[in-house]
Amino acid sequence: MTNWDEIRTAFQVARLGTVSGAAEVLGVHHATVIRHIDALEARLGVKLFQRHARGYTPTEAGQDLARVAQTTDDQFSQLAGRIKGQGEGVSGELMVTSLINFSPLMVGALASFQQAYPEIVVRYLTGARLFRLEYGEAHVALRAGSVPQEPDNVVQSFARQAVALYGSRSYIEARGMPADEEALRDHDFVGHDDPDSRAPYAIWMKRNIPFERVVFRTEDGRVQQEAVRAGAGLGFIAVQLAAKDPELVQILAPREDWSSPLWLVTHVDLHRTPKVQAFLRHLKAYAAERDSA
Repeated sequence: MTNWDEIRTAFQVARLGTVSGAAEVLGVHHATVIRHIDALEARLGVKLFQRHARGYTPTEAGQDLARVAQTTDDQFSQLAGRIKGQGEGVSGELMVTSLINFSPLMVGALASFQQAYPEIVVRYLTGARLFRLEYGEAHVALRAGSVPQEPDNVVQSFARQAVALYGSRSYIEARGMPADEEALRDHDFVGHDDPDSRAPYAIWMKRNIPFERVVFRTEDGRVQQEAVRAGAGLGFIAVQLAAKDPELVQILAPREDWSSPLWLVTHVDLHRTPKVQAFLRHLKAYAAERDSA
């Protein structure tokens, strides 16, 4: 009925609010964007945008079109991701995602996997947002916390990450070693910027440590570890990581309720593909060998 290029153009204008922004994303001249919008409005017989000095604001009709275009764009992305993952051999792109905290494990596993399968190109995606496997944003996800509940995903238990409370040698020299848990309330802490973080140790901190004592706050696990190491305060660090850092001193031993269960997540459409299965086997073997070292 209508040229998909015109709908895609209208979607990008609605999303970004400017002709220039849409032109940059689509890789076309701004005159092409205007021509597409004018042609689409003429064909549909409605105004899709209100033009003003700051850019373009979608009308109600424009918002409806953008929602449909978003769904269609997502479906194309999903299809492309699945097609890329359905090769017969262990080759092509392998997209893996996790929180940055797990990069010491994942980088080693991915590097050795690529060496074992030279036709693989590794893409390792980190970040706090949840990458959508159903839309082909990743082939394998390593996730922590409660069991992932997204439909059409295959979820496997992977491990539990032991976590303990640490301080730096410089901090302890300056502030002293806490005598017991009660004494912790007089110490500074490094922790999450969000006091309602669902990380198991963060829940314990919320119950036992006044939030004003969390004097260094960040969402990045690597930054938390570096802040503890720099003497900014006491903080929770994975035992396996802390064991490699002689500057860190364990204040409280790991506890079960501080640890996080880890899950390997794949989409049902890609779970049985050769490269996904090969990587899952490799990651499990790599982690087992590393833990036993």
